[in-house]
Amino acid sequence: MSATQFELSQAPSDAISSVKFAPNTPTRLLVASWDKNVYLYDTHAEEGGTLLQKYEHRAPVLDVCFGRDDNEAFSCGLDWDVRRIDLQTGAQSVLSTHTSGVRNVVYSSTTSLLISGSWDSTLHIHLLSSPAHSPATIQLPSKPFSISLTATKLVVAMASRALHIYDLKGLQMLISQSGTTQPPHILQVEPWQRRESSMKFMTRAVSCMPNDAGYASSSIEGRIAVEWFDPSAESQSRKYAFKCHRQAIDGVDVVYPVNALAFHPIHGTFASGGGDGVVALWDGVAKRRIRQYQRFPASVASLSFSCNGKYLAVGVSPGFEDVEEDTADGVVKVFIRELADTEAKGKTGK
Repeated sequence: MSATQFELSQAPSDAISSVKFAPNTPTRLLVASWDKNVYLYDTHAEEGGTLLQKYEHRAPVLDVCFGRDDNEAFSCGLDWDVRRIDLQTGAQSVLSTHTSGVRNVVYSSTTSLLISGSWDSTLHIHLLSSPAHSPATIQLPSKPFSISLTATKLVVAMASRALHIYDLKGLQMLISQSGTTQPPHILQVEPWQRRESSMKFMTRAVSCMPNDAGYASSSIEGRIAVEWFDPSAESQSRKYAFKCHRQAIDGVDVVYPVNALAFHPIHGTFASGGGDGVVALWDGVAKRRIRQYQRFPASVASLSFSCNGKYLAVGVSPGFEDVEEDTADGVVKVFIRELADTEAKGKTGK
């Protein structure tokens, strides 16, 4: 199969904050937007894809994820709420409310935990397999900017270059034992690991490896760090950071934020998207760039691989580096790249 790329029709009307493919259906895609809506697409139902439904919110939506199946979703945003959306009926319910904007929401299928991270410097942890349990709150040392999870770990990247790694099974057990206290109770839990970012500047995104071995994180200053969970000296000696998403303009090295990271579910390579409108594919183990795509029309805000690894969704919209206050018409776009069979495969040899 050769690689092709197309633009989704009926894109959001304001900046894109998140794109997420479904865990089981490779053509089912959720898009969250600052236009106060979550969009559900079938990317391949017809040419340009089909907008199946739109779910209106009270404020800009900052993140969205699928839940226990491909008809359940969870969203969060500037209304401070964590919401469940029934994608079939459109019904919405509020699961918990933070005291500030909620930046991220992720769902763990292995533990039935739904986790939200808010600028009020807390995580809300919901045990969906037991609705009687009220959500627990974990107090963080600073604002979370990005969260990601594997089958066993939760990685929280925060301000002050702080990073916490939690054991999901441990969190599940603590909540199971904590009863049904109302309102949301503070969970006294120590992270499995505390780390400091390998990068000097603010973390923009974090994404976990599908093999549960580690994660990549990116900064506002055109860098990506690759690290492993294993605390042994041998494993920690493998971690590294590298420069990317930079270009020379009139002899000056212009540096762009790396806004988005996503790991390929089969090959374990990863994609990065930057404020320069560029998407690149990387082999984190071989420390090599696999390829770089032609520049997109605006900043890359979010990336997601489909569950079978055949498609890459690219959310494009003006970012902080574009300076403009208002979003220009036609600049907000979602592209679907159909990957060739070996396009995201890692480099062989040394």
